[in-house]
Amino acid sequence: MTENLTIGERVAWYRRRRGLSQEVLAGLVGRTTDWLSKAENNRIELDRLSVITSLAEALDVCLGDLLAEPTLMEWSNDSGRRTVPALREALMDYKQVTPLLGPPPDDEPPALKDLRVNVKEILDAYQASRYGFATRRLPLVLTDALAASRAYSGHGREEAHALLALTYQGAAMVLGKVGESELAWIAADRGLAAAQYSGQSAVTGSLFRAVTHCLLATGRFTPAVKLVNDAAAVMQPGLGTANDEYLSVYGTLFLAGAMAASRAEDRATTRSFLREADEAAQRLGTDANHLWTAFGPTNVAIHRVATAGELGDMQIAADLGQRIDTSDLPVERRVRHSLEVARALSAWNRTDEALAILLDAEQAAPEQVRHHYLSRELVIGWIRGTRRRPSQPVVDLARRLRVVGG
Repeated sequence: MTENLTIGERVAWYRRRRGLSQEVLAGLVGRTTDWLSKAENNRIELDRLSVITSLAEALDVCLGDLLAEPTLMEWSNDSGRRTVPALREALMDYKQVTPLLGPPPDDEPPALKDLRVNVKEILDAYQASRYGFATRRLPLVLTDALAASRAYSGHGREEAHALLALTYQGAAMVLGKVGESELAWIAADRGLAAAQYSGQSAVTGSLFRAVTHCLLATGRFTPAVKLVNDAAAVMQPGLGTANDEYLSVYGTLFLAGAMAASRAEDRATTRSFLREADEAAQRLGTDANHLWTAFGPTNVAIHRVATAGELGDMQIAADLGQRIDTSDLPVERRVRHSLEVARALSAWNRTDEALAILLDAEQAAPEQVRHHYLSRELVIGWIRGTRRRPSQPVVDLARRLRVVGG
């Protein structure tokens, strides 16, 4: 309903629905009435999630309501005609999750080597920002992984649970990207439970990271910081003999924590978490993609940019962001960084540069750009913010992102 509005206009829309005056809402978030008026009328940008979250809490709405993330997945050759509802149906099938509701099927369980290939295919698709493809494949792979976790014993059972956990992680990450935050939470929570039966500490750490991302997506920044601290305490005893996979998961856990701390406006913890991640990256020694982490010095650097943007340090984000070479990272990481740089440049009225970066990002990952609030908010802001007719590239991009009619 509010997808074509700016965040400020959505704040005004929900404020009126709640029957609140500008003076009352401004007081609830510790701001002036003049500030709120400018925000609602697009004279200042609401581009920090900490501020948007405080407004969502005061209005008693979800963070996603103010971000208006589109949950409709476009049909494509990748997705087919069965998208998120089919995955929701698979996640809600309690006969699969709870053996008490019925005996397991008599079918031969999937071979673990085949299941490994299928899980890799899904997580590779996520990193390539092919959300439609991953969503189409997930229900079948999830069914197979659940069947394997019940059918095998011994080491086979442990591996089956590890693969089940990673399948749930793939579901959680994809669902989070397309705005299905609550469904993503269910997947991540089940994945963490499965990981603990796998006996694989790195997989458990990876699911801690997935749960942290779900907390971030729902605006629960302080609990996310606490989870990272608690999870790190669990993982630290294994650091002395850690292999590259374990080290990568440990480092990315702190990168997720740094995002949470920056959105909670906790600069000290942000710096501390980035320092921990950097130490892990230096120990790893190079950029890598162990357990689909894309971890290494470059990922730490792009999180310095992202956290600077969340803390409002847009000049730092713009200057540092443009100097980082992300060409060796997976598509999802490259495009996410591009969105941060475009936001920072736009904040400094360098709109042409920001637009060029956004168009390149769209070429690389149209699904990711379509679903991310930053890209849509930038485009809507450019259209609302010009007194002249917006440039044709901006209009065309707005239509592709479905933020204007046509």
